[in-house]
Amino acid sequence: MKYLQTLKKAIKPVAIAMAVGIAAPASAETGLTALQGLLDKIKQDGVTESRENRAREARFLKEKNNQQQLLAEAKAELKAQEALSDKLLKQSDANEQELKETQNTLDIRSGELKELFGVVRQFAGDNRGVFEASMITAQYPERTAFMAEMAESKKLPTTAKLEMFWHEILQEMVEAGRVVKMPATVVYGEGNEAQKDIIRVGTFNAIADGKYLNYSPAVGKFQELSRQPDSSILSSVEGLEQSTSGFVPFYVDPSRGQILSLLVQSPSVTERIDQGGVVGYVILGLGALGMLLALFCYLNLTRIGLGINKQQKSEQVIKGNPLGEIMQTYQDNRESDLETLELKLDEIIMRSAPSIERGVGSIKLIASVAPLLGLLGTVVGMIATFQAITLFGTGDPKLMANGISEALVTTMLGLVVAIPTLFAHSLVQSKSRRMIQVLEEQSAGFIAKHQEQDLNTGARSVRSSVSPQDAQPA
Repeated sequence: MKYLQTLKKAIKPVAIAMAVGIAAPASAETGLTALQGLLDKIKQDGVTESRENRAREARFLKEKNNQQQLLAEAKAELKAQEALSDKLLKQSDANEQELKETQNTLDIRSGELKELFGVVRQFAGDNRGVFEASMITAQYPERTAFMAEMAESKKLPTTAKLEMFWHEILQEMVEAGRVVKMPATVVYGEGNEAQKDIIRVGTFNAIADGKYLNYSPAVGKFQELSRQPDSSILSSVEGLEQSTSGFVPFYVDPSRGQILSLLVQSPSVTERIDQGGVVGYVILGLGALGMLLALFCYLNLTRIGLGINKQQKSEQVIKGNPLGEIMQTYQDNRESDLETLELKLDEIIMRSAPSIERGVGSIKLIASVAPLLGLLGTVVGMIATFQAITLFGTGDPKLMANGISEALVTTMLGLVVAIPTLFAHSLVQSKSRRMIQVLEEQSAGFIAKHQEQDLNTGARSVRSSVSPQDAQPA
């Protein structure tokens, strides 16, 4: 192949030389020289190529002999590797069997420890929530991380961790029975914070500056209740803050602040009245009017009663009271006949009765109208409730709470007004009836006295008209 390529390269110059030779015979000698060089080059390349071919053949023969040896070595290596593979497979099976036996032995021997670890994890998980919600955590904040680690651990705990876990449980029990003064962050007002010395009463309550505090586990801080209990309960807080030793009475919330937290949600008296709406305020206004009217009637009857009692103790006529008018009428009409005197005394009683019974009927009217207004408020509240149900359904009870509150509060206010007003009406009515009865009794006494006097006068006139001679027997 190489020879042909050389020949092609040499032919082109020769052809050119020959063409040139035809055109110019003077250069023929140059073309012959080139042909001779080409011939020599071909001979030299043929010798070189022949030498390379012989070397290649020798190499091929040598490699052919080596291939048999390499094949034999490869087969031997394959056999050795197969033997090694069988050996390793048997060793792997043996190791697997030994691993299973060892694992079974480990499971049997560590069964009690795993059960103990499971109990520890469960107990740690249960106490983790207790510790996070406990206000003692504000004093020992690092214990929550330890309890979380014990509850989420995948390994058997060490003896030191088990002892530490036992110490944490014991510490919770001990601190639950102690009253401790400690520094803590207190949130009050509209998010304002301050570092204060608070008094922690076990795991139940915390106080500071004479007020109850509530512990917030989410932020790990104490919050001042926006609405405090009654002053009678707060007095015990001041006593506990001022004491240094001994036993001090204190109101404890056994629900650990839940009852005190409900004070914020429970409405006050004013808020409860506001739930009654317009009808509730009308009922209260009517109740106040009824009680003022009852007070006026009672004072008026007391004034009239004092005048009557004073007149009963005196023989002289005292003006300004019904009994004095009756006595004056009796004295002015002593010479009149019995029927005329009786009519005049009845007239005095009838004229005095309206002033005595003034306002009593109005009190009774208010006592009767107040429950009816409460019923009206109930109807209005139920209408509002049904309107809320129609618009929003029954999915959210808070939407119906306003109407139900108005219905119940107005009923309560109606009864609250009616009951004391009814008692006040009974009181003033009985008092007025007793006074009218006293006047009637006194009037009847004067009539009887007048009649007795008439009888005595008639008897004397009859005795005087009969002479002693006429009285002698025949």
